[in-house]
Amino acid sequence: MRSEKLKGNLDLLLLSVLASGPGHGYSIITRLRDRSAGAFDLPEGTVYPALHRLEQAGLLDSNWEVVAGRRRRIYRLNLAGERSLAEEAREWRSFSGSVSMVLGGST
Repeated sequence: MRSEKLKGNLDLLLLSVLASGPGHGYSIITRLRDRSAGAFDLPEGTVYPALHRLEQAGLLDSNWEVVAGRRRRIYRLNLAGERSLAEEAREWRSFSGSVSMVLGGST
């Protein structure tokens, strides 16, 4: 997936992955890759700063936990994040539906 198309949509994707349950950075990357059939195979250098930004924006909570013997930061969607996800998903569906209508009419 081209990175310029991903810009502006990364937050929506990460919030959506976290809506299915909390996770540490690598598990979030893996879930995103798996749920997109490999289309979003993002590097840590893209995902971790976005997770930190979403936490600073008040959309995620996190805490340190030991997972498989390693200390990891676990991110969780909070109520503000759930609201943001719902709004962003609504906007995306409206936008993508409009694009689909234009593309469908171009034949």
